[in-house]
Order: sequence, then C-alpha cells, then structure tokens
Amino acid sequence: MQASILTSVLLPLALFIIMLGMGLSLVLGDFKRVFQHPKAAAIGLTNQLIMLPLIGYFFATYAGLPPELAVGLMILAACPGGVTSNLISHLSKGDTALSISLTAISSIVSIVTIPLIINFA
Repeated sequence: MQASILTSVLLPLALFIIMLGMGLSLVLGDFKRVFQHPKAAAIGLTNQLIMLPLIGYFFATYAGLPPELAVGLMILAACPGGVTSNLISHLSKGDTALSISLTAISSIVSIVTIPLIINFA
C-alpha cells in the first residue's frame, strides 16, 4: 500500500496545526489545576488503565470471540487515548488540560501496562 500525499503530508500537517492551536489556548495554570486537584485525573486513569481492559476482557470472554479477535480487542482496550480525544474535549468545551494530561500520562504508563494486559489476553 502506497502512501498518498494526503496521508503522508496533508493529514499530519492538519493535525499539527489543530493541536498547536488547541495548545496555545491553554495556560500553565490549567495544568497546575489538574495536578492540584488530582481526583478527576485519578478517576480518568483508573477507568482507562483498569476498567477499559476489564470490560474488553469480559466482553471477549462472554461473547465467545475467536482468539484472534479477543487479542485484537484487548490491544484496543489497552492502548492509550489518541490526540483526537483532546480535540473532541476542546470542541465540546470540556476540560482540555485534563484531557491532554490524561493522554500524556496514559501514553507514558502504557509502556508497562500494554505488555501486561496483552499477556493476559
């Protein structure tokens, strides 16, 4: 499969511009607030790192998925949220700083959690 100019240049450039614009709308105080009041971040990380893989595991187990699909579902459940979640949060006037913090933390932690979760699949 060959990459077109759209997928290799234009889409990454558009994503960069959107993320830059969104990041410029935030100030350092937004991120300080996230870490001074960590309850929302803790709930978000717990849901993303523990609950989502558990739901995926139970769904794969009780739906009787073939092993290939079950492992694929667990990979999807174990992966951190993407940068588009930050855009959706921003567009819906949600807590963008919290969304960016959750994405960054879960991406770092996923270095350890993805192999552990996939090992159980």
